[in-house]
Amino acid sequence: MLFLPLAFFIIFRYIPMTNIVIAFKDYNLFQGVWSAGSPWVGWKWFERAFASRDFWNAFRNTLWLNFLDLVVGFPAPIILALVLNELAFKRFKKFTQTVIYLPHFLSWIIVSSIASRLLAPTTGVVNIFLVENFGIGPIDFLMDKAKWVATYVVFGVWKEMGWGTIIYLAAITGINPELYEAAEVDGAGRWRKLWHITLPGIRPTIVILLIMNIGRILGIELDRPYTMANSVVRSVADVLSTLVYRVGIQSFQFSLTAAIGLFQSVICVIFLVAANSLAKKFGERGIW
Repeated sequence: MLFLPLAFFIIFRYIPMTNIVIAFKDYNLFQGVWSAGSPWVGWKWFERAFASRDFWNAFRNTLWLNFLDLVVGFPAPIILALVLNELAFKRFKKFTQTVIYLPHFLSWIIVSSIASRLLAPTTGVVNIFLVENFGIGPIDFLMDKAKWVATYVVFGVWKEMGWGTIIYLAAITGINPELYEAAEVDGAGRWRKLWHITLPGIRPTIVILLIMNIGRILGIELDRPYTMANSVVRSVADVLSTLVYRVGIQSFQFSLTAAIGLFQSVICVIFLVAANSLAKKFGERGIW
C-alpha cells in the first residue's frame, strides 16, 4: 500500500534534491551536473544574487505579500467556520460550505481572468457599481500599485478561505458535545461557549496551521503573481518565484536560480523552526 507513495517521493522529491549542488557549480546544461564541464565555484552565485537589486526587490515583495496574506487570510477561515457552526439551518450551512469551497479548485489563470473581468475600468461590475451608486471611479485596480496589492490579497483570501474553513469545521466537530451541554446548564450563552469551549477546542489546529503558514513566509507559487501581475505593477508584483522563472527558464541561468531557491528554502526552514519553538514556549504542542 505504501510502495507507490514512497516511490513517488523518492523519485520525484528526494533524488532531485541531489542536484542542489548546481547552486555551487558553474552548471553546464549539456555537460551535466557531475561532469568536469560544470566546475565548482563556491559561493559565486549567492554573491551574485545578493548583489542584485532585482533579488532584494523580489525578496521584499515576497515577504510583504505573504505577510499580508497571513494577517488578512489566516483569521478569515477561522471567523467563517465559527459563523457557519452557529447556523441552525443545516441545508443552508451545507450549501454555503460547498459554495465557499469551490474556488479552491479553480486555477489562478481562471481566478485572474475573473478578476480582470470584474475589475475592468469601464466594463467591470465593480466599477459600474461604484460609479452608479457612489459616483466613485472608474478605478483601475490592476494598474495602480497599491490597489493591485489589495486586489492580490483579497482574491487570495477568497480562493483559499473555503479550504481553511473546512479544516476548522472538522476540528469543531471533534469537540465533546457534553461540554456545550454542561455550559448551557451553567447558563452560558453563545459568546461564552464560543470563547471558553469552541476556540480552546480548535486552538491546536490554529497553532499548527499558523506554524505552517509562517514556514511558507518566503514561498509563493509562480501561478498567482505571474497571472495577476503586469508590467505597470512589476515593482510590487515581482516576487522570488517570478524572478526565478525569468532568470532560470527564460535566461537559462540555472545555477543562479538554484542559489536563490536554496536561500529561499533555508529561510523558510528557519521561520518554521522559530515558529514551532515559540509555540512550544507558550505551552502548545507544535508540529514536532
